[in-house]
Amino acid sequence: MSEADRESQFRQMRDTTLEIFRHALAEASIAKAFARHAHCERGVLQLCEDLYHLPAYSRLLVVSIGKAGHTMVETLTQQVGESALEGIVASSVEPSAQVRGFRYFRGGHPTPNAESIYAANAIRKALDAQTASSLVIFLISGGGSSIVEKPIDDEISLDDLIATYRTLVHSGAPIAEINTIRKHLSAVKGGRLAQAAFPAQQVSLLVSDVPANTPDALASGPTMPDSTGVEDCYRIAEEHGLLPQLPHSTRELFERRALEETPKSDDQAFHRSRWWTILSNQTAVEQASAATERAGFTVHVDNSCDDWDYERAAEYLLKRLRELRRESGRVCLISGGEVTVKVTNGGVGGRNQQFALTCAARIAGGNITVLSAGTDGVDGNSPAAGAVVDGTTVERAQLRGLDAGRALKEFDAYPFFSALGDAIETGPTGNNLRDLRILLAY
Repeated sequence: MSEADRESQFRQMRDTTLEIFRHALAEASIAKAFARHAHCERGVLQLCEDLYHLPAYSRLLVVSIGKAGHTMVETLTQQVGESALEGIVASSVEPSAQVRGFRYFRGGHPTPNAESIYAANAIRKALDAQTASSLVIFLISGGGSSIVEKPIDDEISLDDLIATYRTLVHSGAPIAEINTIRKHLSAVKGGRLAQAAFPAQQVSLLVSDVPANTPDALASGPTMPDSTGVEDCYRIAEEHGLLPQLPHSTRELFERRALEETPKSDDQAFHRSRWWTILSNQTAVEQASAATERAGFTVHVDNSCDDWDYERAAEYLLKRLRELRRESGRVCLISGGEVTVKVTNGGVGGRNQQFALTCAARIAGGNITVLSAGTDGVDGNSPAAGAVVDGTTVERAQLRGLDAGRALKEFDAYPFFSALGDAIETGPTGNNLRDLRILLAY
């Protein structure tokens, strides 16, 4: 194969992986999820397996929290009718348009801001006003932990709250462990919004960006019984050496072992509550798999490296891909979930770009293409969703005077990929189903 043909092949495979990712985003959309799981006819709202006769309720309140907050409200109002709903939306981006009857807040992500606290106070106040004849519909998506927040202790200032979040986000701990601590430091997480809404009837629709076996980790579980406890918090803090990095107001709660327990499944707040996951990472994985098969690849799915360190995940997935290639000439390995990165003095990037850049050095010269990207369209502190690499990435970078090793070491992957034209920039998608890694061998 000539050099020109080889370069054409690599370019085609980069385009193929991008098409697979974009197809998965389009098919795993909130609009399609609501079309499958939500219907309203003659005043009867069907949400998954449950029916709600809307005229029977004295008040209908909708609380939408997370990166998909706007999309979920807009889609629900299309089903039910705008005039029937009122409520609060808290997301990390500005809405393209506002739905009548809703108050809007733009909370911070990945760390809270003043609007996060304003949103929490407004939501608590609205929920406190509900009665047993009210129906509260919670629309919960990823990012909600920081977008809506109120410290459990008034001594924790906004600056201390932000510092605490930064410590947790950069700790390298899995998201479920991070959210375990968030729950016990918050007046709105770990089931506490459900307590505030009691005695109203409650239903939560979940667009999940957490592992399937820990649904109460989504947005730190504001409406669900908490499966974790204060002892878990103390253990996690010790295992990751968090206490020296926490601000005094937060640290002293740990030192005094003064964290308060969150509501569990026997709490009365959950007696009239239901929860349905209508969209998850599994949907995105399935759609990516279907698109890859249509592109002529033998597809394998392996999600076992979910929440692994990015270097360990890269080594494992590339080894598995090479093993699979011995059985099939054109093979694809798809992996859902997230990898972890412990950042020290980082530049501009995120876990997906860090993972991709780690793979680039390991596949140099080989017929392998790797894409890693977030379904929310945002990777870390960069404007990209992720990046795509292949056997030519390191060589192309050298020709441009770019240092892959330095970018990797300094957690500064975005400028590197942007210069190569291999950063994936979708903009915020209005959805959040964790990450997709697509590895092709040919």
